[in-house]
Amino acid sequence: MRRLVKIAASLLMGLGILALGLDSATAQAEEKEMTVGSPAPDFSLVDQNGVARTLANHRQRWVVLYFYPKDDTPGCTTEACKFRDDYAAVQRLDADILGVSIDSRESHAAFAKKYSLPFPLLVDPDGVVAKRYGALWGVWPLKFARRHTFLIDPQGRIARIYREVDPTTHSREVIADLKALQAAAGTK
Repeated sequence: MRRLVKIAASLLMGLGILALGLDSATAQAEEKEMTVGSPAPDFSLVDQNGVARTLANHRQRWVVLYFYPKDDTPGCTTEACKFRDDYAAVQRLDADILGVSIDSRESHAAFAKKYSLPFPLLVDPDGVVAKRYGALWGVWPLKFARRHTFLIDPQGRIARIYREVDPTTHSREVIADLKALQAAAGTK
């Protein structure tokens, strides 16, 4: 009987690893499809206050759409607080910040309150939006959003993709790129 349990456990573990690899490969394939200049996929997600948010609601403004793994963890807290500290500078550049993870609305609300985050944190519980942006990693129950950011222009096109993010300097990098993109377009 013990041998049967060990075999079953090994099979389940092997299937889990296989599924994890397939899901990761799928996400990587989707990432390759997301390119600068392509239309940003629209979405409708609820924020930490229960307000429905769509990307279309932000047309005519730049959008900093940042995906992050988990509320109230060291890297995610650093990144969110840096965006909080630079929020006024981002707003002056006619840009909105939207954070996205698979955490619950309640988790987002507590995180936003604890750190006085002035921007929406969007709830993507099944990782559907993260997957469309190539930012989902893992399989249930071990799914989370990768730390990726997309700068989206006022026409809804992807202007910049960040797949390697340093939470301590990322908000400043985004601001510098926003300024450069706007200068190149002659809008600021």
